[in-house]
Parts: sequence; C-alpha cells; structure tokens
Amino acid sequence: MIWNKEAECMSKEEKEELQLKLLKKVVKRAYENVPYYKNRFDKLNIKPEDIQTLDDIEKLPFTTKTDLRDAYPFGMFAVPEEEIIEVHTSSGTTGKPTVSGYTQKDLEIWGEVMGRALSMAGASKKDKIQNCYGYGLFTGGLGVHYGTQTIGATVIPISAGNTQRQIEIIQDFKTSIITCTPSYALYLAEVLEKNGVDIKDLNLKAGVFGAEMWTEEMRKAIEDRLGLSALNIYGLTEIIGPGVAQECEQKNGLHIFEDHFYPEIIDPKTQQKLGEGEKGELVLTTLTRDGMPILRFRTKDITALRKEKCDCGRTQVRMDRITGRTDDMLKIRGVIVFPSQIEKALLKIKGLNPQYQIIVTRPEHLDELEVQVEASPALFSDEVKHIEEVKKMIESYIHSEIGLRVNVSLVEPESLPRSEGKAVRVIDKRNFD
Repeated sequence: MIWNKEAECMSKEEKEELQLKLLKKVVKRAYENVPYYKNRFDKLNIKPEDIQTLDDIEKLPFTTKTDLRDAYPFGMFAVPEEEIIEVHTSSGTTGKPTVSGYTQKDLEIWGEVMGRALSMAGASKKDKIQNCYGYGLFTGGLGVHYGTQTIGATVIPISAGNTQRQIEIIQDFKTSIITCTPSYALYLAEVLEKNGVDIKDLNLKAGVFGAEMWTEEMRKAIEDRLGLSALNIYGLTEIIGPGVAQECEQKNGLHIFEDHFYPEIIDPKTQQKLGEGEKGELVLTTLTRDGMPILRFRTKDITALRKEKCDCGRTQVRMDRITGRTDDMLKIRGVIVFPSQIEKALLKIKGLNPQYQIIVTRPEHLDELEVQVEASPALFSDEVKHIEEVKKMIESYIHSEIGLRVNVSLVEPESLPRSEGKAVRVIDKRNFD
C-alpha cells in the first residue's frame, strides 16, 4: 500500500528538481535565521547563492551532535520560540540532550512521513495499531501516534512497559500492528509463550520495529515467535524522529522519504562522499523542517544507499539495514567489532534465547571479550557435558563472524536484564585514562 504515490513514486528528474528547489530554500533559511549556521558559513566564506546544484551540498559544513548540544536548549531554532508548539529531546546519556523543536507545519510533515511508513506495513483505516514506544520527550511514541492518526487507523497509545497489560490488550483489542523496539518484541514473545498463548489466536499481521540495531536473524526469530511480518523503521530525534525511512514488504532496504530528507554517504575518516552501494556514514539534511532546519547532520550510522527502483513501485532511494555506528564499534585487540555481528552469530544457534550481553574488560594489557548468553530452560537443565559443547559451538560461530576468540558464558533463562526501550547490549569496563 502506497500512502502518497505522487511523492513516493516520482521520476528521478522530478525528484532531483524538487530536492534542489527545497535545498536552496532550506540553506537560505538556515543562514538567515540560525546564528550557528550564519557563523559557520561566514567563516568558510559560503553564501546560500553558492548552492546551484545538488552536488553543491558538499560545500556546506557538517552538523554534529556536539554542535547541537552546544546550542542547548533552543539555539538551533529558526523561528521565534512562541511558534514552537512541541519539543523533544534525545536521551542525553552521554551529556546534555539534543533538543528538537516543532512548529505546526513540522508536526504535519511528521504525520505525513509516519503515515507513509505505517502504510508500508499494510496499515489502513481498518487497523488497530498498538503503540508500545515510549511517550514523552522520546520521539518514538508521538511519531507513531501522529502517523496513525494521519492515515485514520485506530491508535492504542499504551506506551512502553507493563508487559502483561500489553498482552491482554493484544488479545482483547485484536491488535493488528504493533510498534516497539525489536528487543522488546522478543520479550513480548517470551512472555506470550510463558503464558501459554498460541500466536495463531492473535490478530497480529505486522510489526514496525526500530530505535535500535537488529539483524536479519532477529527478524526471523520475531516473525517465527509472533507470527507477523517484521519491518524496520529508521529515524532520529535530530532530524524529526521516526519516519525518516521505512522498509516495505519487499524487505530489501528502507525507503528514505527524499522529498523531506536528503541523504549522503561519507567515509567517516576522510569525510569524502561515497558512491552508490559503498558502505559509510549516513549524513542527512532536512529539506522541509520549519522550526529547526538541519544541514548535513552526521548520524554516525553505518549503511549504504541503493537507487534502483524497488519492486513495490517506490522510486525513493533505499538504505541498507544499519550494521553499526561509528561510536558503538568496539576495537578489540586491533579488530573492529560491531555488536550486530555477535547477534548474527548467536541467532544461528537453536536452543538459545536471543538475549545476550557483551562485556569488555582489560585485566592486564590485552582486551578480553565475554559474551553472556541466555540458554533456553531445556538446555540449561541438560547435562554439563552438553552445555560445554554448546559453549564451544557459540565461541566457534562468533569466531567465524568477527575473527576473534571470545569467552562465552551460558547463563540462566531470564537472568539478563530486559528493556522496554533500547536494549543495553555492551558493557565496556576498560579504563582508557
């Protein structure tokens, strides 16, 4: 189902003409209304008139999360504060949060792109969408809420947590689409199984999962255990929230809504632009944001772009599944490791719960990597000899995936912490001081 065929299926020529028009407008708006951008442009001797082609975007400076934190709380707004009718922030776990301000126009845009995203999951007016993302300063809950209202579906604004109540609502209200983090979807499946609920008795047809990285192996686990189609959504507070990109039923990359967000891929080290299909850091420019335009934001997310037309009929560029972040990659004994690589290895092995934690230490001079993995109840009650065999198998699978030998600990079922939001997968205990 395509919510806005005119926007989602436009020709390459139409799209590029629109993007250039919008890019010129947003650059001028940022220069004239946001002191941060005026100062950066003036130092680099750049004027808005220098943007004559889409390639000219490379003349513009990057915006980083540090830049946004330095402008905390309202220094990036392009409109008077009285025109901002809603604010959201990032988590702020590593310092001051970044603030995102929305005008009425921005909320309408957010509802539009989220309406497109939910439509890709098959949502229509007939659906009941159980929104398990957190409401509040986190963008997830309200983004889904606005999108659901845009397409006229019924939103169940249950928010995060209270898992037993979530399951009761899924059953009683006959929820057809669920939205949450993929790790929480697996936890819901776990509790459903524990309660003896047969997924065939549920009305779930699709899930829209995001806010954390996940693998194809986790998708299969979710689909098998919840009996639905699991689709990937992408967004970030600094750009708008969820609704920057969404996977269609082809499950072959996430469509970026290019009439609102202009994507680039750069080499994170050289900052040079990379070509189609080359993996690097995603950079995004808002083309239509009113209250807070953002130019060339470095997301730190690692992906690649694909321009060929999708079999679903949409012509918008697709981004690959995020495989890591430039700030969450681990350097272990000189080898770059992403948590998603370890998850991929674990989910190939039957008898394991898809719950794990990676613990990095440096007891002497060398890094040590321990992976704690939950065994299933059947496996944990098995013979010690068999458990040791499974441990060795896991270590072998992980070694094949990352090229390093790790220590694996099989822990009791339900002993690792569950998260109602983003799962904490890595605990780095190394002291770099």
